[in-house]
Amino acid sequence: MNNTVYLSYGTFVSPLGVGIEANFNALKNGESGVQLQPKSGFNQEDWYFSKINTLPENRYDTLLKLALADLKKQYSTAVLQDAQTLFIVSSTKGNIDALPNDVFASSREIIQKETNNPNNVIIISNACISGVLAINAAADYIQFSGYKTVIVIGIDVVSDFVLYGFQSLYALSDAPVQPFDKNRKGISLGEACGIVVLSKDQPSNFSVEYLGGASSNDANHISGPSRTGEGLFRAINKTIERNSIDKTNIDFISAHGTGTLYNDEMESIAFNRCELAHIPLNSLKGYFGHTLGAAGVIETLVAMFSIEHQLLFANKGFEELGTSQPLSIVQSTHSSSVKTVLKTASGFGGGNAALLIRALS
Repeated sequence: MNNTVYLSYGTFVSPLGVGIEANFNALKNGESGVQLQPKSGFNQEDWYFSKINTLPENRYDTLLKLALADLKKQYSTAVLQDAQTLFIVSSTKGNIDALPNDVFASSREIIQKETNNPNNVIIISNACISGVLAINAAADYIQFSGYKTVIVIGIDVVSDFVLYGFQSLYALSDAPVQPFDKNRKGISLGEACGIVVLSKDQPSNFSVEYLGGASSNDANHISGPSRTGEGLFRAINKTIERNSIDKTNIDFISAHGTGTLYNDEMESIAFNRCELAHIPLNSLKGYFGHTLGAAGVIETLVAMFSIEHQLLFANKGFEELGTSQPLSIVQSTHSSSVKTVLKTASGFGGGNAALLIRALS
């Protein structure tokens, strides 16, 4: 019996383009969506973040519809409306313009209207680890339920609520984000919608094998990460143990890398405790900004790019290591043998998550 869970491309909408190919080409060319946004702050400060300028006022709903329209070009109506197909949405805030009403009501309505899928849409909202959690949950549905296909949608948009919230925490950077760099000042926010498809049967388009994942919570602080990296250390180790993988077989780490002082430091400690400091590592926040609930999904899509094209992408904005523990930061985009990738995420509330994907034999 084949228990393999396959992970394939859905679609990818970001400031760098619409679709898998557009975003891959933009990444390969070193393009970034992080731009100066004048007078965007609470007191009209100028902040850098990544924004899809073509979205109208109802930005979240429009972005979701745009992504679903592209998804429908790739997958048949029969698959999308099948009772054995489940949709999971990963988002930290949903359509926050709907407050004080249900911010996820429109997600459910739009997905069911656009796909005619009969199942209830599952919502996963656990800060910035939501995307990795959603993919892990999707694999569980494939392995332990009657679903043959689970479609994971990671989506968030930049709103005043989110921007002002991070500004109040003094977490924003007044320059483009520099993950793991000595001169990092904080995050650059971003917005995107990424879709990945997990399936029981091997798809006809490019796919990788989902090996497994795990999550943990260090319960350290509502917004501050553990100083010892304990939660991320446990999530990574549990992921590796569950898959009986030798650490030497991991070719690349797609890290969270927000560009804040404490997050990047915590990750460096956790990776060193896991004895993974020698493995090439990057953060993609310099290209897309921090896309919150979409981050884990779009960064998994890029990890798939790395496997398909045997290519590692530069950690944009990095010049000099600024963490107390050593890391092997990818400093230039270059060809490399990439078969197995570890993807990690960390978030507010002490959440940490990890997953492993591998090229098909």
